[in-house]
Amino acid sequence: MNEKATGMAGTGKELGFWMCTALVIGNTIGIGIFVLPASLAPYGFNAMLGWGITVVGMTVLARVFARLAREFPRADGPYAYIQATAGDGPAFLAIWCYWVSCWITNAAIAIGVVAYLGKVVPALDGVSPAVQAVTLIWLAVVVNALGARMGGRVQVVTTAIKLLPMAAVILLGAWLLVTEPVAYTRNPPTTPLTLADLMAASTIALFAMLGIESAAVPAGRVRDPERTIPRATMVGTLATAAIYLAVSSMALLLIPQQELAQSSAPFVDLLNRYLGAGNGQLLAIFVVVSGLGALNGWTLLVGELTATMARHGTLPVRLGQLNSRGAPGVALVLTGALATAMVLMNYSKSLVEGFTFLTLVVTAANLPLYLLCAFALAVLWRRGARPASRDLLVLGLLGTAYSVFAFVGLGRGPTLWSLALAGAGLPLYLLMRARRKS
Repeated sequence: MNEKATGMAGTGKELGFWMCTALVIGNTIGIGIFVLPASLAPYGFNAMLGWGITVVGMTVLARVFARLAREFPRADGPYAYIQATAGDGPAFLAIWCYWVSCWITNAAIAIGVVAYLGKVVPALDGVSPAVQAVTLIWLAVVVNALGARMGGRVQVVTTAIKLLPMAAVILLGAWLLVTEPVAYTRNPPTTPLTLADLMAASTIALFAMLGIESAAVPAGRVRDPERTIPRATMVGTLATAAIYLAVSSMALLLIPQQELAQSSAPFVDLLNRYLGAGNGQLLAIFVVVSGLGALNGWTLLVGELTATMARHGTLPVRLGQLNSRGAPGVALVLTGALATAMVLMNYSKSLVEGFTFLTLVVTAANLPLYLLCAFALAVLWRRGARPASRDLLVLGLLGTAYSVFAFVGLGRGPTLWSLALAGAGLPLYLLMRARRKS
C-alpha cells in the first residue's frame, strides 16, 4: 500500500462504535429533515418514490465507505482511499470540494438553527441573527478544541435528544393508523407521477442524507477502524433512512398537499393538527438541539479533515498540529473563520434564500467524493489484489451509477458549482505540490 495511505492521523483513538454511529446519525439528521417535507410536498407521491431511490443509493454508498474501511484499515479516511487508487490529483480535488462543503454546511446549519432559536428564547429576537449564528459556530469550535472525545460525547447526547421528536411523530402516526386510519387516505397528493419530478424529488432528498461518510472521515481517531467504521456507517445510515422514510411519509399523507407545501415548520403543524394547538411548539426546542448536534458533529469532522489534508501535504503543515488536548486547534479556528465569513455573506439575502443557496452548493460539492470513493472499489477490482473482487466491482459500479444519477438529477447549475469549486482549489494544489518537490 502507498505509504501515504497508512495511518497518519493523530495518535489518540478517542472514537468508538457509539460515538461513530452518533456522528453518522447526528450529522445526517440536522436541520434539513424539519423543513424537507414542505420542499417535497409539490411532488406528491413522486417524493415518496424519490425517497426510496435516495435511501437505496445512499445505502450503497454507505456500503462503499464500509468496504473501503476494511480494505484500508490503517488509512486516515477518504483522502487516503482515493489517493491510493486514483492518485494525488483526483484525491485533492475530491477532498477539497468536500472540505469546502463541510464548513459551508456549518454556516447553513447555524443559519437554520437561528430560525428556530427565537421561538425557544424570545429574548433573542432583539439580537442580530448574524451574531447569533456566528456565536453558535464558535461555541462548536470551543467544544471540539477540548478534544475529539469531548466532541464525541456531546454528539452522543445531542443525537439521543434529537431522536425524541422523530419518535413522537412516528408514535403519533402509529396511533392514528390504529384509531383513525382514514386520516391517511383523506387528503392524498394529486401530483401525477413523472420521471422529471421523481428525479427532482430524489435529489432534493439527497441533501438530507449527506453525512453517511462521517465515521470514515476521522478514521485516524477511531478505535479498531476496520470493524468500527463499517458497523457504525451501516447502522447509522439504515437507522437514519428508516426514520426519514417514516416521518416524511406521515407528513405527506396526514397534511393536505397545498398546506404542507406552504408550511415553514411541517412537524410543528402536524403535531398541532392532531394533538391540539400549542403542542407543536415544544418541537422547536428539539429542532434547536438537533441543529446544535449537527453543528458540533460537522465541526469535529471538518477539523479532523483539515488536519488530515495538512498531514498529506495538501494544506499548510501548521493546520495539522494538535493542541494540548489532542485536537486540531488551528484547523478548527480556520474553518470556524471560514464558516463565519459565509454566514455574514449570506445574511445579505433572506433567511430562506441563504439557506437554500448554501444547501445547493453543499450537495454539489459532496458528489465528487462519493463518485471517486465508489470508483476506488472498481480500481481495486481491476488490480485484482483483493479477495472477493467481483463484489468490489459490483459495489463500485452501483455506487458510481448512483453518483452520476445524482449529478444528472441536480441539473446543470449545481454541477457547474461543483466544477467551479474544484477549479478554485487547483492553484493551491499546484503550489503545495511545488513546495513538496522543493
